[in-house]
Amino acid sequence: MHPVNWNRLQDDKDPEIWQRLTANFWLPEKVPLSNDLPQWRLLEERERELTVRIFTGLTLLDTVQATVGEVAQIPDARTEHEQAVYANIAFMQAVHARSYSSVFSTMCSTAEIDAAYAWATANPVLQERATAVMAHYRGDDPLKRKAAATLLSSLLLYAGFYLPLRFSSRGVMMNTADMIRLILRDKAVHGYYSGYKFQRGLDAHPERRAELEEFTHGLIERLLELELAYSSELYEGFHMIDGVMAFVHYNADKALMNLGYRPRYEKEAAGVEPEILAALAPDAAETHDFFSGSGSSYVIGRAESTENSDWDF
Repeated sequence: MHPVNWNRLQDDKDPEIWQRLTANFWLPEKVPLSNDLPQWRLLEERERELTVRIFTGLTLLDTVQATVGEVAQIPDARTEHEQAVYANIAFMQAVHARSYSSVFSTMCSTAEIDAAYAWATANPVLQERATAVMAHYRGDDPLKRKAAATLLSSLLLYAGFYLPLRFSSRGVMMNTADMIRLILRDKAVHGYYSGYKFQRGLDAHPERRAELEEFTHGLIERLLELELAYSSELYEGFHMIDGVMAFVHYNADKALMNLGYRPRYEKEAAGVEPEILAALAPDAAETHDFFSGSGSSYVIGRAESTENSDWDF
């Protein structure tokens, strides 16, 4: 056993990502979700049910990441600092899972929450989406583990983010969307870091490049098939599936780029609505002031000690 020594670095990317993660730290209790209650009550019942089911599905995937996906990558770490970064990421994945419950506890009754969790547990396509990635987390190949983790963070969650971003672009449920943007800000770092470490692992095993590229593209195709089946069921009757899948393909290309591969879904991704992309911006339509809560543009401030010369006016 060796104590982690942050004064002797092996990969400059580790402290860079650590600093970004800690600067981005937030908690759902800081986001004033209750401000969305008046608009929540104006939504149709089927819109409320769709929102709750979407967030329950997101909770499942973030639970997988927090308790299995990120933790499974720690034994494969190439540096001690990488282990610390993955421990930090695992915690934030748990925060994300907790965040959706904050929406439930603010907007829903206990019976509605219980029904949503029962639906998620019994939904075969939702379960298959999770187990398709979980199989590689529990496998014996570190590089496949990192590829799967990158795809979950950079691709598989994004169908669920479409609806709150769509609401936000129409001035609905703005604080909930602000929380989603906080989650998306984290996901961008998580996917980038796992993808970066995947690429460094490939550098150490160049003989596996063709094999891992074939594996990655095969897994993406499988996840896209499952995503289409899941989202078609979820969004049935809402006439949103084309926009949802365009957004998913847009993020599939982002996942490929995180892993060091060329994008391949430009045609499908071209259908993403401009307002959805605009709603992705970290400070998009933030609706509350600093003192009422932390929005998606929130970062921890930096401070430095004053010196005597600072007071020489």
